[in-house]
Amino acid sequence: MNLTRHTDWDLFVTRDLIDTIELAKHVAKNANVMDVGTGGGVPGIVLAILRPDLKIALCESIGKKAVALESMVKALRLPIIVYAERAEVILKKRRFDVITVRAVGSISKLLTWFAPVLKSVGQLLLIKGPRWTEENTEAEAAGLLNRLKLEPIAEWPTPGRDGLSVLLKIVKGK
Repeated sequence: MNLTRHTDWDLFVTRDLIDTIELAKHVAKNANVMDVGTGGGVPGIVLAILRPDLKIALCESIGKKAVALESMVKALRLPIIVYAERAEVILKKRRFDVITVRAVGSISKLLTWFAPVLKSVGQLLLIKGPRWTEENTEAEAAGLLNRLKLEPIAEWPTPGRDGLSVLLKIVKGK
């Protein structure tokens, strides 16, 4: 179904699972979380399994992926809402404590998409690779981080990948 670019178990464990385990350590207890561009359900579904205290919503604008996610959530009997819309549409109607994003777009692209609805977001948690510093420089140069604070809050090695993965937190106020 092309839900993810990973085609074997090792890639799932070394990238998807490790990233989600690290993310789970940094989400506040009982937070209301939306995973944007969740694709095959990572990190959202895995996060719901690791942290049953969280209220998880999955956001996937590609219809076939959203249908597959609904099926997975039902089969796993997880209390997850699946939105088959773009995040910006959902955030005009709903508020979330945390938005998680992994492998969706550059920092600049994400901040451009979310700029009109940032008031509906407590914090953005972005899982990024080693290129994040370049993306940060681009976002700063474009003025997209004005009145926002971006900080790396965790980093970890990912087997088979050059450099470290990093968890970035973006909040309002500088």
